[in-house]
Amino acid sequence: MKVRCCIVGGGPAGMMLGYLLGRAGIDVVVLEKHADFFRDFRGDTVHPSTLEVMDELGLIDGFLKLPHQRLQKMDGLLGGTPVRIADLSRLHTKYPFIAFMPQWDFLNFLREAGRRFPSLEVMMSTEAIELIRRGETIAGVRAKTRDGIIDIEADLTIACDGRHSTVRERAGLSVEEIGAPMDVLWFRAGRKPDETENVFTRVEPGKMMITFDRGEYWQCAYVIAKGQCDAVKARGLSALLDDVVRMAPILRSGIAEVKSFDDVKLLTVAINRLTRWTQPGLLCIGDAAHAMSPIGGVGVNLAVQDAVATANLLADKLQHGCPSEHELDAIRRRRAFPVKMTQAMQVVVQNNIISGALQGGDRLLKVPLVVRLITALPWLQGIPARLLALGVRPEHVHSRAVPQS
Repeated sequence: MKVRCCIVGGGPAGMMLGYLLGRAGIDVVVLEKHADFFRDFRGDTVHPSTLEVMDELGLIDGFLKLPHQRLQKMDGLLGGTPVRIADLSRLHTKYPFIAFMPQWDFLNFLREAGRRFPSLEVMMSTEAIELIRRGETIAGVRAKTRDGIIDIEADLTIACDGRHSTVRERAGLSVEEIGAPMDVLWFRAGRKPDETENVFTRVEPGKMMITFDRGEYWQCAYVIAKGQCDAVKARGLSALLDDVVRMAPILRSGIAEVKSFDDVKLLTVAINRLTRWTQPGLLCIGDAAHAMSPIGGVGVNLAVQDAVATANLLADKLQHGCPSEHELDAIRRRRAFPVKMTQAMQVVVQNNIISGALQGGDRLLKVPLVVRLITALPWLQGIPARLLALGVRPEHVHSRAVPQS
């Protein structure tokens, strides 16, 4: 099999880039190792920056018909003190809200929308296991399918296969670890139709939790100190759920749905980035190039921004073969600043709120001055809202669209 571009990984970066390159008439294949997109731990916060991209592609009306919830005001409790972290309704943007949507719905939507592009193929149950090399150049991938091993030759291979990227590892690209002080226990609690609450984040000495109203259930993220999952399990499920209900009494009626630790999944948090995103014939984007903390739920949106920038810079060049490594590195030069700034802001939150909260003890948890100011002065709430909603240097679709017959 020979294609112009082989994208490894059918997550937000891979499916969005596949759609954009297919739209531009590039012969492209997207490889997804699973048979479907249904996965736990996939981010489901779709920010205004991504909604604007969907609008620019003419997909927004159908997209927003999918089941989703909307969030504008981000309220929290820090040591029992009510705070407001951000208010997206203050933004002068077309979609001033965060849409909570299962990521599998987002990815399925892109796959279905891309079917009208004859140059785009999405291959499910197809796992890249090795790189094909011609001298120093990456010339495609060897993949495992249900029917056996196949070789996919490509002028350009793009790794979108996540923070545990096989392609990145096979290429020998080095990762700069920035670190995170926490991991997350992820679970669902039942929700009654009349249950409602605006509190998004709860922080107490030694404990932190985030709750998302997902309509039929509460999605819960219980934050623990890095590497403490075994200690939490040793205390027992009842002790964990008692802590959860004390922090969020709204969960009392639905917490019975968590019947064992099999219903509680560990999300290992990492912040890292590649120092080099390319080799001849190879480019890494999305989580394969930079793993983000779940702080702010920005991972999906950074991946989409990478995909848009990649299509903007490379689609025309791909018409004529593989861009040079210098041309491929234009993606890193374009996207490294937003990635570094976003990660730096996540580290500030880690160091000033999360690390202190997870230390525990009997001390009084004080609300940081900047959070007190944002809560007290509503006009300030638009500043973190903009950083959260649109990010640093948001991308817009400039890649061409080939008319479809």
